[in-house]
Amino acid sequence: MPSLSPTMTEGNIAKWIKKEGDKVSPGEVLCEVETDKATVEMECMEEGYLAKIVQGDGAKEIKVGEVICVTVEEGDIEKFKDYKPSAADAPAAPSESKATPEPAAPKVEEKVPAKAPEPKAPKAEKASRSGDRIFASPLARKLAEDNNVQLSSVKGTGPDGRILKADIEDYLASVAKGGKSEAFAASGLDYTDIPNAQIRKVTANRLLASKQTIPHYYLTVDTRVDKLIKLRGELNPLQEASGGKKISINDLVIKAAALALRKVPECNSSWMNDFIRQYHNVNINVAVQTEHGLFVPVVRDADKKGLGTIGEEVKQLAQRARDNSLKPQDYEGGTFTVSNLGGPFGIKQFCAIINPPQSAILAIGSAEKRVIPGSADGQYEFGSYMSVTMSCDHRVIDGAIGAEFLKAFKGYIENPTTMLL
Repeated sequence: MPSLSPTMTEGNIAKWIKKEGDKVSPGEVLCEVETDKATVEMECMEEGYLAKIVQGDGAKEIKVGEVICVTVEEGDIEKFKDYKPSAADAPAAPSESKATPEPAAPKVEEKVPAKAPEPKAPKAEKASRSGDRIFASPLARKLAEDNNVQLSSVKGTGPDGRILKADIEDYLASVAKGGKSEAFAASGLDYTDIPNAQIRKVTANRLLASKQTIPHYYLTVDTRVDKLIKLRGELNPLQEASGGKKISINDLVIKAAALALRKVPECNSSWMNDFIRQYHNVNINVAVQTEHGLFVPVVRDADKKGLGTIGEEVKQLAQRARDNSLKPQDYEGGTFTVSNLGGPFGIKQFCAIINPPQSAILAIGSAEKRVIPGSADGQYEFGSYMSVTMSCDHRVIDGAIGAEFLKAFKGYIENPTTMLL
């Protein structure tokens, strides 16, 4: 399994394009791999024949470096007909693989170690059940406690019914395979265990690490968007007349954020432990929710692109995200992220989690009409306001710097014609 993205540690085989025995050439697609970011085509690196597919369609959680197939020169195909790598095998040259075949690597769902005899317990721990007391080995008790397993739900296989560590592992494995937990069943709860897709696992790990290691703080401003809405209404007929796509409020927000980053480049930076890396490119990641999970494709050099170009790219990237067909170049290299829950979902205001290694993310809320004081006493008028919250990494962005960015951003939103200059 090759590393198909900078953060990839494991992947899934979506499907094989080539079959065993097929001739392959450099650049041809061997299979589709679900990485930590998207589904990526894995290409052949050299000419030969696909002798053996070790990990078939749907294989899950294959570690980077594990053998997934064997390619050989013509005439060597039959030698690998029954080839089965050991669990510890790393990618090996064909010459290294001609040794006597070893037992097949365990499947993901069979990773639970086999039952092994445990050392004899002290006499005080002698396995038996007396009344309501449940006897279990110390290792079994610890494993059950760590996984919130009630010992009463587990059948012991040790002497006199004593619960062993292997019994807890077998119980956890059965639950992971879709079995109903007796403890939950006894409580009257009905549920379904939904396997986590690779993208959801990686997103969970990255966001957990972000909240645990990045000192977040939050700045919120209300921006008046009446002129922004008016400008959008003026531009879209021109877009339609020229055959272009309609411009959304989010496209204008992306452009305003990009220009604000050009004015306040300190916010277009990353913490690198010994130094702060300030980027010269303004590449805006745009959060897109799909049925496969959360994706953040990137609009490169957004500060230099027109609104029509930004709108077109965002729509294309969002569609590829929903189709789970993003390429690495579609999501790598972002320097700042925009997440909009206002337009699509009507969320008034929220605080987003920073997308590492970036130092800030902008959370866009919905626009709402408000009654505001007019130009004369006793007079009132209506105005549309949008709430915007910036999450900042305090190691990189001091409060005053974050405020400068939001001031610049607000200036572009409230005077949107300046974005066209």
